[in-house]
Amino acid sequence: MKLNDLDSVHASAATVVPYLRSSLKRMFDIVFSVVVLLCLSPFWLTAMLLVSLDGGAVFYSQRRVGLNGQTFKCWKFRTMVVNAEGVLNELIKTDPAIAKEWLTTQKLKNDPRVTWVGKWLRRCSVDELPQFINVLNGTMSVVGPRPFAREQMSLYKNAALVKYLSVKPGLTGSWQVYARHDTTFACRAKYDELYVDQASFAMDLALVVKTPMAMLRGQ
Repeated sequence: MKLNDLDSVHASAATVVPYLRSSLKRMFDIVFSVVVLLCLSPFWLTAMLLVSLDGGAVFYSQRRVGLNGQTFKCWKFRTMVVNAEGVLNELIKTDPAIAKEWLTTQKLKNDPRVTWVGKWLRRCSVDELPQFINVLNGTMSVVGPRPFAREQMSLYKNAALVKYLSVKPGLTGSWQVYARHDTTFACRAKYDELYVDQASFAMDLALVVKTPMAMLRGQ
């Protein structure tokens, strides 16, 4: 399935759980994001200061695939060295173990590109605070499937991809709460697919309540 081939996505949108397209979900996104940004502003400012110490950019963005297959800039605090993409490509070329791990999980458990500040930010998920800006501008939701890169589209089966593209990606979700860092990419996709099938306001509230505990556990 190509990114610009959206016929099946629009057809699937009619069968999406109504809550996922409701004004209630959007209202919750806005109110919750504003409250979080105000309450966590000291963490935001501290993170900005620490990240800037190595002289690189404070914020980092990558193009991600969102609702209806449209791409958007997904923001984070920078947690890696400058030119992290180039470093990754070189690691994949020269280290078979790293190449295999990346192919399987799309992550590196002991990523040599992560800075000392980045390790702390990631452990507490503080690096993802800027994504509340994505929520406020409507490109993401507080709860939903995680946004993925264009090059990861081939990892999804067609049915799962259609479901992903029919809703907004989220800051947190069932995978982050129940299986974060402990599953393959395919399993994480399954968790998100189930969320799209079963989403409700009660489920969103439950996942939001459980997310801080997952963060504190450093999972």
